[in-house]
Amino acid sequence: MTLNPWPLITALLIVTGSVSSCTFPKRTSPSSEDTVTESGDGATAKPKLTPSATYSAAPATTPSEALLTDTVVIPGERVGPITRTTTREDLTALFGEDRLTDEAIHVGEGFTEPGTVIDLGPDQSFTIVWQDDNRTQPALMRNFGPAWKTPEGIGVGTSFDQLKTTLGSFKLYGFGWDYEGSLELEGSQFEKYHDNLILRVSPDAEAIAKNESAYQSFLGDSLFPSDQPNLALLDLKVDQMIVYLEGES
Repeated sequence: MTLNPWPLITALLIVTGSVSSCTFPKRTSPSSEDTVTESGDGATAKPKLTPSATYSAAPATTPSEALLTDTVVIPGERVGPITRTTTREDLTALFGEDRLTDEAIHVGEGFTEPGTVIDLGPDQSFTIVWQDDNRTQPALMRNFGPAWKTPEGIGVGTSFDQLKTTLGSFKLYGFGWDYEGSLELEGSQFEKYHDNLILRVSPDAEAIAKNESAYQSFLGDSLFPSDQPNLALLDLKVDQMIVYLEGES
């Protein structure tokens, strides 16, 4: 007679096994209020902002699983649980050291600044660019996954039609140069975010191939009204969102 060992093994696992879980602490009160520009030229004082939501995070076993229940972006104030006083040490407490990578981040024209990449999977990942080498004061956030949205629902992946519905009339810079597709927020429904938010759109490659003449008509560093009919032919979507926590200027 052959004995089946699996019932005994299963019983032992039930008796001796353990389940681990983790929680992420909430952000405490702010401690500083410095300001910065991306180029580092000058600073201005701004009043302390208090986060308007409670942040919570759920445990996850892989980076692809959702970590944050709050992925709201309020330019000038916060990105989820990240505020202007969040430090590199705080990030470890919030997300765990294994999800963080420190590296130099290109900020344009050959310049780099100290940064930290937060790997929360393809939907929730983002990058912080710091004001200082000690990584104690965030300057801006970029490289957002599509889960990050403003309270109005705008983020990476937003269609051009939705932008027009939400922002009303606006202008955007042409394509084919360093700041291609950048939206001019002054005069739009997003004017309140003007100093703290950069949105850039890009055309779909197949749409360019089908409408080459329309694409060519929007090349260069000129501003174009959002109601130009040919823009609709390019299947534009937001492909970059940059959020300042202290203001761009």
